Amino acid sequence: MRRIAISVAASTMTLSLAGCGVLGATGDGASASPSKGNDITVGLLLPEKANTRYDKFDYPIIRDKVAELTRKQGRVEYDNADADASRQASQMQKMIDEKVDIIMLDAVDSHAIAPEVKKAKDAGIPVIAYDRLAEGPIDAYVSFDNELVGEVQGRTLLEALGSGADSSDKIVMVNGSPTDPNAKQFKQGALSELNGHVQIAATYDTTDWKPELAETEMARAIGAIGKSNIAGVYAANDGMAGGVIKALKAAGVTNLPPVTGQDAELDAVQRIVAGEQYMSVYKAYPDEAQAAAQMAVAKVQGKDIQFDALTQDKVDSPTGKNIPSKLIQPVALTKSNIKSTVIADGIYTVGDICTAQYKAACAASHLK
Repeated sequence: MRRIAISVAASTMTLSLAGCGVLGATGDGASASPSKGNDITVGLLLPEKANTRYDKFDYPIIRDKVAELTRKQGRVEYDNADADASRQASQMQKMIDEKVDIIMLDAVDSHAIAPEVKKAKDAGIPVIAYDRLAEGPIDAYVSFDNELVGEVQGRTLLEALGSGADSSDKIVMVNGSPTDPNAKQFKQGALSELNGHVQIAATYDTTDWKPELAETEMARAIGAIGKSNIAGVYAANDGMAGGVIKALKAAGVTNLPPVTGQDAELDAVQRIVAGEQYMSVYKAYPDEAQAAAQMAVAKVQGKDIQFDALTQDKVDSPTGKNIPSKLIQPVALTKSNIKSTVIADGIYTVGDICTAQYKAACAASHLK
């Protein structure tokens, strides 16, 4: 995978290729002869509902961007598999049968969905892998540099432990689902930072990223290691971080160890303000979703210059090499940069975060 530079400082990222002179262009000299006009149908398949980002951010942003790019003539046909790989395969087959123009796929199981990707290809329907790299003949991929996400999590966890941390400090790792290729990359990135600096005392791969399983796994780790012997917890996303924190509290831990997360979910941002969760990874979903919509429309309309400008990275999957890709930069979200990330980007308002329960914590963090 081509690596991209990362900043763990606050940044508000704007996806713009206007400097390349292509995204603002029309078909006049900016593209090959379009194979379709504006009346297009984009099939969007998202993987789950436990993580609120998909319904709250990804789908609406993609829907609105497709409408904008097609003068409100294009539409998005959306379905969510609710973490059921078989359901997603059926949803994808339905879209193939309905002859949508392109499918944007965020796979529940990246390996199991490969036959449906092949069917789409055989039917002349391009497939863009969104957020997770599905197997099969994928036409393009848009996501974040997942190893860098893990590195940010691991590095920030070490920073939380302080300069006195050493290889005797025990860390619990609660990783993502084994059917999600991103989870493996997150873990690899985190381990590249943690190995040699701390002891990985327990590690779990959590089926379907379920918070309740993470809570059970953390309770098991507490029983095996001892609640006072856990220096920190690597939780791969915010939902599971919530389960980890529930288990720690249930065990009577009052001085919580630093816990990582990912996705900048509202509950997690509130836990960060309250000092219960140390960090999350903010991934600018508007950038990812807008890039995916731009790629989909450009691909369907035959605008090769725009499509190539959007996919200058390259990644490999178990079934494909040099897949045209767009990899977007993640940011470590801690108490210190909430204003300049999720608030500045319009993901949440201060009012969203600072509900009655968190008023005092918000005041202490100068969130007003």
